[in-house]
Amino acid sequence: MGTEVVVIALKLAFGLAVLLTTVPIMVWVERRGSALIQDRLGPNRVGPLGLLQPVVDVIKLVTKENFLPSRAQAPIYLLAPVFAIIIALSTFIAVPIGPDDGLTLFGRPVDGLLVAPHLDIGLLYIFAVASLGVYPLVLAGWASANKFSMHGGIRASAQAISYELAMTLAVVGVLMGAGSLRLDEIVLQQSGTWLGMLPRWNVVVQPLGALIFVVAVFAETNRLPFDLPEAEAELVAGYHTEYSSLSFAAFYMSEYIHMTVAAALATTLFFGGWTLPGIELPFGGWPQALLGMTVFGLKVALFLWFFVWVRWTLPRFRFDQLMALGWKVMLPLAVLNFLWVGVVLGLGLMEEGPW
Repeated sequence: MGTEVVVIALKLAFGLAVLLTTVPIMVWVERRGSALIQDRLGPNRVGPLGLLQPVVDVIKLVTKENFLPSRAQAPIYLLAPVFAIIIALSTFIAVPIGPDDGLTLFGRPVDGLLVAPHLDIGLLYIFAVASLGVYPLVLAGWASANKFSMHGGIRASAQAISYELAMTLAVVGVLMGAGSLRLDEIVLQQSGTWLGMLPRWNVVVQPLGALIFVVAVFAETNRLPFDLPEAEAELVAGYHTEYSSLSFAAFYMSEYIHMTVAAALATTLFFGGWTLPGIELPFGGWPQALLGMTVFGLKVALFLWFFVWVRWTLPRFRFDQLMALGWKVMLPLAVLNFLWVGVVLGLGLMEEGPW
């Protein structure tokens, strides 16, 4: 019992440390990456290569006044950013970050250190918690007593509903192939190769499902080209127009945490998680776990850079274009992918490799 408590505490502490560390790193990457894409310098004054710029930003946010609009609904206005950060932090716990076979801690074998312990509904848990992420945005928009904030909250809810359907159907194809809701089993099902060279990653068999999932993730995280809930050209800053100081920082952090979880989930579902195609590790225990965590971290880092690259490459959609894409394009394609996986499984072709 004592070892289980220690394992859970270590996993929670590690996940929290990773997410909170990723936020300032991604802030720096976002600003330097945009400068690289736009052929300018970006932050380069505070520390070498501007590495200390996120620290200065934190100090600025902490020392700014946290004001309350006179017409705001105070309790909901103040709790909305708290809910946003709690929901964002609650999803990462179910994501497996590496193999945990043969791991020992304090001389005793441990189970679930790198994989959510006994969470047979891991994917369902992530979707259930992540779907709550739109509520703080709607509540913030309504409680601010600002018409631009209210429009941003309404846009966030409509956008989430539209793209969650397509994203869920895309993931159903993965579940059909794996036959399990456990994310670690989904990763293990993608180990090995087809035809001796192609990885068994789900993106090879279900490229359409992977594309739908990635596009839907952009919409779910309110990232360009789908950042309509906070479009500054139309809504000043959208749902967080009236927020400042630490309240604004909570919304800002939750966006980057959602990005990290989305990147980790895409890596797990479609890109093999911590596995490398055709490579069987000759060792186990902690060396294998550390190597798996490194592979997983590199894949997630590539996805995070993809988020930044898309933001500073593609223009923002109009809201009618956003909704039309979700209902008229993404949803039918997700149904098509669902039917494709059903045909493949029905014909028994899943084990034979791609076609």
